[in-house]
Amino acid sequence: MSTKFNTAYWQSRYLKHQIGWDAGSITTPLKEYFEQLTNPELRILIPGCGNAYEAEYLFRNQFKNVYIADVVDAPLRNFFKRVPDFPEEQLLLQDFFDLTLQFDLIVEQTFFCALEPTLRSAYAQKCAQLLYPGSKLVGLLFDRQFEQEGPPFGGNAEEYRSYFEPYFEVVHFERAYNSIKPRKGQELFICLKKK
Repeated sequence: MSTKFNTAYWQSRYLKHQIGWDAGSITTPLKEYFEQLTNPELRILIPGCGNAYEAEYLFRNQFKNVYIADVVDAPLRNFFKRVPDFPEEQLLLQDFFDLTLQFDLIVEQTFFCALEPTLRSAYAQKCAQLLYPGSKLVGLLFDRQFEQEGPPFGGNAEEYRSYFEPYFEVVHFERAYNSIKPRKGQELFICLKKK
């Protein structure tokens, strides 16, 4: 992890409520994806989970094997206040790159864009390591550049594909048609299957 965007940096952002990426609820593309999942036993990871509205939605819809990970405890505490019956052992105060558990599904929602771009290839490789063969990485990536220095850090589909294609088969990699209004026309929905 960068010394600039370290645990102290992110903890400060949460404590100062500088969390512009926080949509306040689950976003439409992920909600609609989750609605078509049929196996509530899936082991699901949401890395860099923030306030983890996706995990709350899944857990309240009978997906009990959801794990959320973040390097700072503020968002994990926020989540646990909202969902006090969530298993504490599935709250992982841990760096994504140090995780060793295995999962059926990894959900990407604003974590990739928070990482320094130099870590993107390592992110793709780590996702592949954490997934069982044939399992999926699903989520949203920004399909735009940002005017100010990140995070968030932007990019485009061609760049992103170069990171993921060594480890994943592409199921979907296209502009999200159902993004929330502030992100309309600026997101790619990805569904990638581990090779």
